[in-house]
Amino acid sequence: MSKSISTKHPKGLKFLFLSEMWERFGYYLMIGIFTLYLKDVKSGFAMTEAESADLYGTFIALVFLTPFLGGLIADRYLGYAKSIIIGGIMMGVGYCLMGIHSLTMLYVAMTLVILGNGFFKPNISTLLGNIYSTPEHEEKKDDGYNIFYMGINVGAFICNFFGAALYIMLGWEYAFFAAGIGMFIGVVVFISGLKHYRAFDVKKGVTKDDMPFLKIILLILLPSVIAGVIGWVLPSKLLGHPLVGSTSTDAFIFACLPVIYFYSTLFFKANKEEKRPIAALLTIFAVVILFWAVFKQNGTALTTWADRYTDRELTNPVAKNTFSGLSLSQNVTYQKDSIALYDNAFRLQKQDGVVLKEFNYPTYFKNVPAAKLPQEGGKVELWATNLSQSINPAWVILLTPLVVAFFSWLRRREKEPSTATKIIFGLLISAVSVLVMVAAVYAGSNGSEKVSVLWLMASYGIITIGELFLSPMGLSLVSKLSPTRITSLMMGGWFLATSIGNKLSGVLSTLWDTYSDKSNFFWVNFTLLMCSAVIGFVLLKWLNGIMREKGIK
Repeated sequence: MSKSISTKHPKGLKFLFLSEMWERFGYYLMIGIFTLYLKDVKSGFAMTEAESADLYGTFIALVFLTPFLGGLIADRYLGYAKSIIIGGIMMGVGYCLMGIHSLTMLYVAMTLVILGNGFFKPNISTLLGNIYSTPEHEEKKDDGYNIFYMGINVGAFICNFFGAALYIMLGWEYAFFAAGIGMFIGVVVFISGLKHYRAFDVKKGVTKDDMPFLKIILLILLPSVIAGVIGWVLPSKLLGHPLVGSTSTDAFIFACLPVIYFYSTLFFKANKEEKRPIAALLTIFAVVILFWAVFKQNGTALTTWADRYTDRELTNPVAKNTFSGLSLSQNVTYQKDSIALYDNAFRLQKQDGVVLKEFNYPTYFKNVPAAKLPQEGGKVELWATNLSQSINPAWVILLTPLVVAFFSWLRRREKEPSTATKIIFGLLISAVSVLVMVAAVYAGSNGSEKVSVLWLMASYGIITIGELFLSPMGLSLVSKLSPTRITSLMMGGWFLATSIGNKLSGVLSTLWDTYSDKSNFFWVNFTLLMCSAVIGFVLLKWLNGIMREKGIK
């Protein structure tokens, strides 16, 4: 792979590819075990489904909100390389601190990851776009982003095997520590390739039309913090309950309003030449929010599906030996003991914040048919739940070359769709993936029986095609359409849209326990994605017109 990348693409690609791969190794290792750790009654924090989903949604939302600030600082002051290195170190330290079992330390660690990602994420994506700015490489930009995106998913795929083995053998803290080590390796790789992209690490500075940084702090960031505090307190005081699900959700929504206002001012204050491209980007940002709201449920609702509704028993001797030998599985004994009390819908039962107990068989056996139950005292071997998080990146690795080849084939015939068209079709394809989970609910008689992991694999496979049409293309579109002076800032806008979608994914997942018929949960997701796709297709002619005006596809 290295040879083909270096001869057909800028030399810096392989270093950015590997840096992002290791950064994502750390991030997705942490994300893959995050809600499992929060819900662990013995070694975690014994959170309910709603509590863990709410914290998860807030966390990943803020992780993708801070690129707004990180992109701004890099554009004007630090440049991309320094920002990426600072952000990577902050995230590595944050992952390591998550291994300390303390809610206070968990929040400190989350804060470091949130701030670190703000410096890292938008700027490595922008730097990638910059190294494709030369005439010899410009036409390969979409392919470059697809290859870069595959690097993300190589890291996301392998990390869960390390995470599973470490938390099974040694405990949660060692898995979090491994995430930190992965991040530090990514920083070292990035530094080793500096010579290949130093020339493209150009600070844009501040023009007379740009809002001064102090003014942004006073008019945008400070109001955002104040608005977040108001959102945390006011609705509950006035209404007696949160406005949308939880106080953290209210706070997030309120805090986003000044930032959304800031991006709207970019449009209204732009000159005539910049106004339409900015409008097109803001439109794309809006329509992809619902994609992230559904896609990011992989760490909440779909992990819950893998844990409680998927048959994880290893019966094949070769598979059992392989998973056991690599410490990727756990033995569960069919024997009564004192365990946490869950009702028949797998809802953790608490009273005054204390987990209730019962004398019963392990929770896994609640929806195993009687004919498949082992004898009293018998053991079953189950693959680790977080391994389901590797299904999506595995599909990305398998399908990326096919998608790249497909679009290359269309390009040679001058039939390749525009970047905006790819994004909207990505929404439509993703909606279809949710129908697979609706069918899975019916196949398992609404959770009364566990179903094959093939349902998850099929759903992930389809949404991965949608993801490959949408996510790397979104990064490419921002790089193509953004006015040069605010490229990284607009990249931050893409991540702001991701952030809002991430928080919405947490909001949707907190409702999981409220649906007695789980198919309705997935029908809601399908409806949201279809609405977004329809809006996108209505606006597509206008979007493509703007892209033609700028001489891009």
